[in-house]
Amino acid sequence: MARSYGRSEEFLAEWLEKRPDADDVVIGSKWGYTYTADWSTDAERHEVKDHSLAAYERQRAETDALLGDRLDLYQIHSVTPESPALTDKELHARLADAAARGLTVGFSTSGPAQADAIRAALAITVGGEPLFRTVQSTYNALETSAGPALAEAHDAGLTVIVKEGMANGRLAGENAPEALRAVAEETGLGCDAVALAVVLRQPWAGVVLSGAATPAHLASNLHAAVVDLGDDQLARLAGLAEEPGAYWTRRGQLPWH
Repeated sequence: MARSYGRSEEFLAEWLEKRPDADDVVIGSKWGYTYTADWSTDAERHEVKDHSLAAYERQRAETDALLGDRLDLYQIHSVTPESPALTDKELHARLADAAARGLTVGFSTSGPAQADAIRAALAITVGGEPLFRTVQSTYNALETSAGPALAEAHDAGLTVIVKEGMANGRLAGENAPEALRAVAEETGLGCDAVALAVVLRQPWAGVVLSGAATPAHLASNLHAAVVDLGDDQLARLAGLAEEPGAYWTRRGQLPWH
């Protein structure tokens, strides 16, 4: 969930209001983008990025108005190496204040330089203490470049959350590469389960987001937990990895859904 994902926070707030006893869920959101598409998938721009202190204060107030004290995790949305969020000391102080009041503070990354952004964020401290407790990054069979940096984040005590394990649909069903389809057939499970299993087996992966849009998608995704891949299968799947720049260029060309 994020401030820029349409009315996602509003929808969740309504869901929580109807379920006041739902205490077994972790509520997380992200700030740093503003949604501008007005529900049109053909909009010229869907989001506007702003990692300034002013944007944080505005969006934090908007999130608080909807979710209040139900918010557990608040992450900076899509940090890149050039993001001012990595160098703004006043912003760091505000985030540290929020953390001191019980909010878990983290960041997400996107783009071909995810590893650089992760390492820069790991170096940020306030009062001698690391600022961030979570990192959410793209990692999948096609885009593995952030792996070593995510391992470093895990070793530093951060919870690693993996997004886009399905590569925005490129690893699902008929869209999946031939090597993935072949391994899926060998396991008797779907391409989605195999693709997510590749992520789950990483020792640093704390939470793997499925991105499921329907109950059927979720049911199929959950089979990832029982996929047992052999060395030969893993080697074939490792061959799917793309050069980061090429991967992110292709991602930027995918239709917006």
